[in-house]
Amino acid sequence: MFGLIALVAATAAAIFGYTQSRRFVRNRLRFVDKVHGSGVPVVAGVAATIAGMIVTAIVPIVGFGTALAFGVSVGTGVAAGRSDIRHNRLSSGR
Repeated sequence: MFGLIALVAATAAAIFGYTQSRRFVRNRLRFVDKVHGSGVPVVAGVAATIAGMIVTAIVPIVGFGTALAFGVSVGTGVAAGRSDIRHNRLSSGR
């Protein structure tokens, strides 16, 4: 039972991390030149993993895998947002 709860929490964290980081990069960091650097998704992913590890120290159901999934999803979301900017696939303000 707790394994299923942890799996749902990890999936929800990964989906939330990807969608929010992609939307943030695409809408808010559109005119920031530093976001196009090669190491930006890695730095964002590592920072999100560290933040996730702090949460996993407090919440006993989720573990390191959840923090790692969250960090990877944030990093890929940043990379996808960069790609959206580069290929001019910007949202309509949502």
